[in-house]
Amino acid sequence: MTDSAQLLFKHSFVELGARQRAKALLDAGTFRELLDPFQRVMSPWLSRQGVVPQADDGVVIAKGSLDGLPVVIAAIEGAFQGGSLGEVGGAKIAGALELAAEDNRNGIPTRAVLLLETGGVRLQEANLGLAAIADIHAAIVDLRQYQPVVGVVAGSVGCFGGMSIAAGLCSYLLVTQEARLGLNGPQVIEQEAGIEEYDSRDRPFIWSLTGGEQRFASGLADRYVGDDVAQVRQQVSELLHLGLPTQQRSRQAELFLQRLAELDAEPQIEPATVRDLYQGERS
Repeated sequence: MTDSAQLLFKHSFVELGARQRAKALLDAGTFRELLDPFQRVMSPWLSRQGVVPQADDGVVIAKGSLDGLPVVIAAIEGAFQGGSLGEVGGAKIAGALELAAEDNRNGIPTRAVLLLETGGVRLQEANLGLAAIADIHAAIVDLRQYQPVVGVVAGSVGCFGGMSIAAGLCSYLLVTQEARLGLNGPQVIEQEAGIEEYDSRDRPFIWSLTGGEQRFASGLADRYVGDDVAQVRQQVSELLHLGLPTQQRSRQAELFLQRLAELDAEPQIEPATVRDLYQGERS
């Protein structure tokens, strides 16, 4: 099959909304949404600041099965407020993870998948959003004692701020070429360090540092996959079936600090330098 013919049969995962992504991953007929938009559980703070709220607060929680395995999916809608998390959306994710951990303590081996399209905390909700993200971190660490927590960063928003820490806490992380992952977004880095250090308009430069391919090559992601629903689903299923990793990435701080210490930070570091260091240690 030619490349052009393959494109015709390709079903983009990146172009799907949060609810569509969750449905695409779950086995047919098993999707069941918790606290759906008809429940009208939304942020009480946005309208006070002149922002129109969304009925699901930009977070979709779904239960079902993936290749027969019990799974809960938390999908963040990047199209609403840049995927930012406030009190309600963060509580939905934390609550879903906490219930999954409780399932496991009751003998139901529920796994979790986090579909991360988020700029981090919602600025309009400030400390409430930060507290919610901290609850998510704690819930991931609790659940991953029992079953894998798989994070997926597909694009087009990326995963930044406190939720990039959540991505790092996941048992496994899957990224696409369109993904971006970093603690601070390009505009924030440019604002604090200057355009000479980081030009937020230079897309090739940004993706060469924080894009999915680079993050995978640097050991910060476990799988790198094309933007195709079937491929993403297959890789997520494989990671869920792997069970718990031998060592969680967040327990490998010393290894990553050692890598950083070997880099000369005086000149601007080239992405290839980071790759060579990681791949050299890998081989």
